[in-house]
This record gives sequence, structure tokens and C-alpha cells, in this order.
Amino acid sequence: PVSSYDRGPLAQGIWMQLVYFLAVVFAGIFAGEVSFLFGLPVLSLGSDYFGIATLGFTIIINTLMLNSDTILPFPEMKGGRGMIGIPKMTNWFWAFFFMVMVIIIMRNVIRSSTGRTILAVREDETASKAMGIDVAGNKLLAFVIGSFFAGIGGGVYAHYIGFLSPGTFDFLAGFNPLIIVVFGGLGSMTGTIAASFGWIFFLEGLLRVLLGQMGPDAPTWRFVLYPIVLLLLMLIRPQGLLGTVEWGFLKAPFVKPRDEAKETKEPAKA
Repeated sequence: PVSSYDRGPLAQGIWMQLVYFLAVVFAGIFAGEVSFLFGLPVLSLGSDYFGIATLGFTIIINTLMLNSDTILPFPEMKGGRGMIGIPKMTNWFWAFFFMVMVIIIMRNVIRSSTGRTILAVREDETASKAMGIDVAGNKLLAFVIGSFFAGIGGGVYAHYIGFLSPGTFDFLAGFNPLIIVVFGGLGSMTGTIAASFGWIFFLEGLLRVLLGQMGPDAPTWRFVLYPIVLLLLMLIRPQGLLGTVEWGFLKAPFVKPRDEAKETKEPAKA
């Protein structure tokens, strides 16, 4: 029999779908608030120290989740056994909807003056500071925006699986977003989107199937092969697959150069 969650976006009623939409959005807002509070004292540090502080914060959150059954008064929180009672509301419609929403928002942010300021800070912090740009404030804004999108992705994933465990988000899983961005290109949204589909197909699809034919323990060797592929890509094409190239809707609009002959003003008549 077909589950009621697979009969379309309105199978559970419009109110249930509205609650699901708000839950995913509030998950992104909550993640953005946490990153804002965390980033205020940390983003002023250098890149190396910021990475160490982020790793420490991740360990703290993981420890809290492992002991959530003793510190939080929610029966759904089972600590290391995971979180239960999550309704499976995510389907193809909602997954595609949130993906398109995130792409549109991010595209418009990058094309705005604020987005160009963030890109300037990414390219050269010293030059940006010399031009009067608030480097720390824009780094914090970029951190919050990224955490907001991560929270939305987490909400969609939680309502698709119906179960969350701290062990699901291990050390290796944290490298996937970084690897996808490097594969696609640090300056290309198109490359990042294409690499996200290609990477999951390569890691969880092709390698798992091919290595699975060699034995039950062979699929774990894919975690040895994909760092090698990543190193080869960084050596052969360090800018990523697409570099800064954008396609279709994500491509920047072409601006015609000014015609200096038409813009020259006529001399004032006496």
C-alpha cells in the first residue's frame, strides 16, 4: 500500500503542510541564531584558530546530543540512541521546492551589493578593510547565511529519515560540503550544484556498487579512494570543475559597455 506521505504535498491537509514548512524555516532560523552567537567572539580570530574553535564547538554539541536524554525534558530525545517521533513529511515536491528556494535566494544575495561585499572580503580581506569594508561583520553575515541554509537542509533531511542520531553526522560527513565546493569550483554556484549530485552518485552510488561486488567490507574503501580523487583534482585543476563559470539563470547578466561617443556632452553655447 502507498503511504499517506507519498500521495502528494497536500495528502495530510494544508495545515499539516504549513506546519512542516514553518518547522523547516524555523530550523534554518535557529541554526542562524546559534551561528550568530557563536561567531560573535570567534570570527575575530584568524583562520587557523577559527577552525580549531569550530571543531571544539562541534565536539561540545555532539556531547550535548549524546546526553540529551538526561539534560532535556523531551521524551523524543533519546541521547545516543537518537531522536524519535519525527514525521516523514519530506517528499520530492518539498525537496525540490526548498532546493529551488535556496538557489534563488543565494543567487539574489550574490548579485546584491551585500553579496559583492562578501565576495570582496573572500578574495582579499586586507584590500577590503582598506576600502572601509567591515570585514568581521561581513564574515559573520556569510557565516549566518550559510548556517541558515544548513538548518533548512537539516530540517528537510530529518523529516525524510524520521530519525536523527548524533552518529549520523560524524567527522567524515562534515567533509562532504567542503569537498563538493572544491570539486565544483569556489566561485561557481552551478559547479557546486552539479558537484553535489555528481559527488553523491560517485561516492554513494558508483563506488558502493562496484566495491560491493568485491566483498561485504570493500565499500568502506571508498573513503580511501575519494581523498585520492580530491588530491588529483586539486593538483590538475585547483579552481574546480567549473571555476567561476555560471550557466543559465545563475549566469550574471551581460552589461553592454558604454558608448563614449554618445556620452560626450556637446560644448555649451555662448
